[in-house]
Amino acid sequence: MSDPSPIPARGRIASGGLVFLTVTTVAWGLSWPVTKYLISQWPPLPLRGLTGIAGSLALFGYAALRGDSLAVPRDQRLRLVISAFFNVTLWMAVMGLALLWLPAGETAVIAYTMPVWTALLAWPLLGERLTLRRVAALALAFGGIAALMGAAGFAASMTKLPGILLALTGALGFALGTIFLKRFPIALPGATSAAWQIGLGCIPVAVIGLAFEIPHVSVLTPLGWAGLVYLVVIQFCIAYVCWFAALQRLPASVAAIGTMATPVIGVIASAVALHEPLGIGQIAALVMTLTGVALATRS
Repeated sequence: MSDPSPIPARGRIASGGLVFLTVTTVAWGLSWPVTKYLISQWPPLPLRGLTGIAGSLALFGYAALRGDSLAVPRDQRLRLVISAFFNVTLWMAVMGLALLWLPAGETAVIAYTMPVWTALLAWPLLGERLTLRRVAALALAFGGIAALMGAAGFAASMTKLPGILLALTGALGFALGTIFLKRFPIALPGATSAAWQIGLGCIPVAVIGLAFEIPHVSVLTPLGWAGLVYLVVIQFCIAYVCWFAALQRLPASVAAIGTMATPVIGVIASAVALHEPLGIGQIAALVMTLTGVALATRS
């Protein structure tokens, strides 16, 4: 998404920023088990693409009500398309497919290694120094993935391998998108930028998915309908609005570290709601990954 520069926040404003950040991390964390549940009723690509398009339309409405311009200047259009591909199209597609092979909690853990890959790729692409702290962050991220693969034995690891590779592809793609935005920031209001990127990014996901399989609303249970509403209204609309509100009130480093709660919520919620395993391997992977992310965001 776009990378608006946060403004220094005073105590009272910062408290409001923390509230917005908490809403964002909880909403995004809960979206992992919700999505995992829904792909048992709808195929992953139409699910991700169609809910994203609906969410983008709602965000356009929100931006219009705020009085934000929805127009995209000519010099920003290519940036918008490139960012939408890496941060939305690739992310939505591969993470949705990864959930076919991986539990939701484990997918969330791998997905949130993206700050580690961003710190690593900034070395060759942005010329940032490769510090010992960044190398340690990378080692911890690999350690976390290894812990997930070894949690249930070799045979289970081979079964999970396609999902792990897909989730890693999404995390690397998002890292590339983040680096692109650092180099070529998008000069649009936050809600407008999010609406355009989510919409443009989700259209190809939906089209490709619908070419292979048409989802049927008749198979959705009442809980499935509730999940669809959650993804559109909470994940795409409320969470993104709160995220940009948090960025305006908090330092970028605080906001980045605050999102580390997202995979924790995803793992716990998936264990409770979907009865996914939460053993020593999963906990070790979560601890190592979050430690690596903390090092990466501070390096």
